[in-house]
Amino acid sequence: MTPLTQCILSQARSLPEGGLLAPKEFLHLGSRAAIDQTFSRLTRNGKLLRVGRGAYCPPVLNRFGTRRPTSESILKWIEAISGETIVASGSAEAHNLGLTTQMPTQDIYLTSGAARKLMLGNRVVTLKKGNRVQMLLGKRAAGKAIRALAWLGSEHAAVALKVLKQKFPGHEWDALRLSCPALPNWLANAIRKVAAD
Repeated sequence: MTPLTQCILSQARSLPEGGLLAPKEFLHLGSRAAIDQTFSRLTRNGKLLRVGRGAYCPPVLNRFGTRRPTSESILKWIEAISGETIVASGSAEAHNLGLTTQMPTQDIYLTSGAARKLMLGNRVVTLKKGNRVQMLLGKRAAGKAIRALAWLGSEHAAVALKVLKQKFPGHEWDALRLSCPALPNWLANAIRKVAAD
């Protein structure tokens, strides 16, 4: 095993689940071609997983062997190193909040950064650029509600809001109500109507 391979593997093993490595981090150890070849070889041998362009992660070792890191762990790492906010899509939020029984069939997230696709073996995680309304209030429960309601649409908003009003703690319902000036008219009006009941 070459010193370059040992160094890459050593750093990979020190990362938490979902931690990412980039070939450019190792340019001080050799030529770009040598580093790229080493990453390719480690990927072919199953020591690393290629997640996206210039991004690799180690598989997770457990008592049953190895597995791919979870999407959530990789996204948490991307948030930490890039400073972007990444949240679940409206369909996932609606399902998680119990507003629909429809399970999302794809891993789609919204980001404040650039749109891109991540590959986790045969699983594709899609990051779509979120708009201002979708990213409003971030990961808090009121933000999840906004994304879910926007996905459900105006015809289902009133029923969903009644469920959320019962389910949410007071401070989250207040945050949702106070966000009305930044929301589309149909959604703001639906929230105000349910809040007045």
